[in-house]
Parts: sequence; structure tokens; C-alpha cells
Amino acid sequence: MLVTIIFFIFGLIFGSFFQVVGLRLPKGESIIKPASHCTNCDKKLKWYELIPILSYIIQSGKCRNCNKHISIKYPLYELLTGICFALCYVVFGFTTDIIIPLTLVSALIIVIISDIEYMIIPDEVLFIGTVLILIETIILKGWNSGLHAFIGGLFGFILMYVIKLAGDFIFKAESLGGGDIKLFFMLGLVFNFDTIVVILFLASFFALPYAISIMLMKKDNVVPYGPFISLTAISLILLKTTNLSIIELLNYLV
Repeated sequence: MLVTIIFFIFGLIFGSFFQVVGLRLPKGESIIKPASHCTNCDKKLKWYELIPILSYIIQSGKCRNCNKHISIKYPLYELLTGICFALCYVVFGFTTDIIIPLTLVSALIIVIISDIEYMIIPDEVLFIGTVLILIETIILKGWNSGLHAFIGGLFGFILMYVIKLAGDFIFKAESLGGGDIKLFFMLGLVFNFDTIVVILFLASFFALPYAISIMLMKKDNVVPYGPFISLTAISLILLKTTNLSIIELLNYLV
């Protein structure tokens, strides 16, 4: 129980950092400078104003200097990361098996943040995540597994690229962003071919009601797909399900 709590706390801390990455990279800003500050009054935040979740609660969700409301999304991002880190420990234990899941979850949470806020998936995050997972796979499982993972990444990329071409042709407009396509390369390193299709299916299934509601309320047809892909992938990795076919999924549902 104590180790689970420690992982949760570390998750909260990393979640705060992931927000900085997810919010600054798409704007081409440094993740180091300037120091954390209020985006409304630019006041540099003190250390006690940066404690994950607690600072938000103590300050009643407002900046101490200008009294500007702080979005509830920020502590929720921290909470999501904390829960995911804790669950990674519960599922995989304090072993080498936890390394790749933690790396993948970390990259996906940054993807969620940046895509929700700006509808952009930073190439830097996907590149670093992909390289780390590939290196970790080779070190932990050997060169053959690394090669197999790379082929899986190519499959995920090609699958999404073909779907994009078909979607662009049918709808006469951009149907998928380049970030979504590259995201599936990273996922293909971890999940097998069948599970990549399952992730695509489930993400589309959960995204559809949201897309319809957005179109009805805002008359807009642009929906961030990355968060649905990422949350689906995180759910499957935490269920230790990297080898699941559509047929098996349907059997579970039925």
C-alpha cells in the first residue's frame, strides 16, 4: 500500500511537469524557462503554489495574486497521472515490466493534454516516446523483440495513413491529423497488430458521441482524436491487454 501511494505521489509530480510540456511545446516555448507563472498576471508562482492538487484546493482554484480562476483541468491532469502511475505499480509491480508501460503512459498523458488544449500532438513527444520504448524493448527483451516492435509500429502507421487517405477522399477534407497517424507508430511498438485495430475501433466508438455533440452544439466538425486513442491505449495497457483481437473483444462484450 505504501509503495502504491509513493507511485501515486510521483505521478502527481510528473503530471504537473507533463502539463508544462503539453502546454508549452505546441507553442514552441521552452519547458524550462520561464518558471511556472500565472498566465493571466504573469506572477512567478511560489513553491507552495505548485503542490499538485493541494495548491488548487487551498487557493480555491484561483491565483493568489490576481484572483483569476484556474481551470479544473489542471489538477485533473495531475490526478489522472497519479492514478495511472499507481495502477502501473499495482498491475506490473516494482519490476522491469513496469518500465515500458510507464514510458507509454507518460507520453500518452502529454498527448492528451496538448491535443485537448491545442488540437496538436507534438512530434517531439512522439519521437522521444518512440525512441525510449524501442530502446527499452531491445534492452529488456532482445533485438528480435525490438525488430518485431518496429514492424508493429510500421503497421500502425501504415494502417492509419491508409485510413486517412480513404477519409480524405470520402469527405473531401482532412479526416485525420498527422499526429494521430504518428501516434499509432508508437502504439504499434507495444501492442500487436490485432490490438492496434481494437484501439482504433474503441477510440472511434467513444469519440463518435462526443463528435456528434460538438457538431450539434458548436457546428464544428473538428474533434481531437488523440485523447480517445490515448485513453483507450492506457486502459488496455493497464489491463495487461496487448494481444486482443476484435473477435475476442466482441466475445467479451457479448
